[in-house]
Amino acid sequence: MGDNKMVMANLLSVIMLMHAIVALSSNVRGLSKNYYMKSCPTAEQIVKNSVNNALQADPTLAAGLIRMLFHDCFIEGCDASILLDSTNDNTAEKDSPGNLSLRGYEIIDDTKQEIENTCPGVVSCADILAMAARDAVFWAGGPFYQIPKGRFDGKRSKIEDTKNLLPPSFNASQLIQAFGQRGFSPKDVVALSGAHTLGVARCSSFKARLITLDSSVDSSFANTLSKTCSAGDNAEQPLDATRNDFDNAYFNALQMKSGVLFSDQALFNSPVTRNLVNGYALNQTKFFFDFQKAMRKMSKLNVKNSSQGEVRKHCRCLN
Repeated sequence: MGDNKMVMANLLSVIMLMHAIVALSSNVRGLSKNYYMKSCPTAEQIVKNSVNNALQADPTLAAGLIRMLFHDCFIEGCDASILLDSTNDNTAEKDSPGNLSLRGYEIIDDTKQEIENTCPGVVSCADILAMAARDAVFWAGGPFYQIPKGRFDGKRSKIEDTKNLLPPSFNASQLIQAFGQRGFSPKDVVALSGAHTLGVARCSSFKARLITLDSSVDSSFANTLSKTCSAGDNAEQPLDATRNDFDNAYFNALQMKSGVLFSDQALFNSPVTRNLVNGYALNQTKFFFDFQKAMRKMSKLNVKNSSQGEVRKHCRCLN
């Protein structure tokens, strides 16, 4: 009996240690799944309701929220720096040429105001943006995934930092290198690129492919792109056939040489990433699984702690 008690005690110790390890691993840089459980338990529901109401009125904003999160996290980390307005003595990230087409700021503003009315000074704009992008994915038919919360809002937003935004002219090697510097694998690159299953690209982002007669474009699709561009640089071309549905149609398009951006089609052209494209085109469930893992990783890029940031009262300006 004594031996059995000793075995049970050791087993309980192992279980407790495992729980502690899990708790630590889910608390990256102060982030945790239940960060607002006591301080603002309705935060997630408020974000979800706000996003759902906005997307019911304008489904195209789902792509805008996801793109906004990427443009925030890839520059200076996930700290809501993309939300800050320019001032007389500073031009902010949002006024960079690469960010002028971003949409959805009003959703974040409205959500922040509603949360402030309920839990003033508690929920950061960075967390709201991360949750809003996640809920936009789910609303459009994609996977739902949990993200840890506890980000603080950064105090820096400068146009010169946006030089690190990835241009649509990048090939697969350049994409892999740029993402790899931030800890992402080639699989992450292809999965995250699948977010282009939502939204549109403007002619100015792909017209160079028509000028150089890019051989990686299907000839009939090239005619479609040319017709779009006949309306000017701001004319919009859906990134795949189901622009408001989160699915794997984007990867099917790449297989047919119908990727709108050079950086999209490059994923199929490269032997390093082609099998990943083919796999996601064949198996949407696999794409969803890998996408949600990559998005969780994305949402934790260089997050700020309380000594590095603040919880803004208004997302467009510092306290």
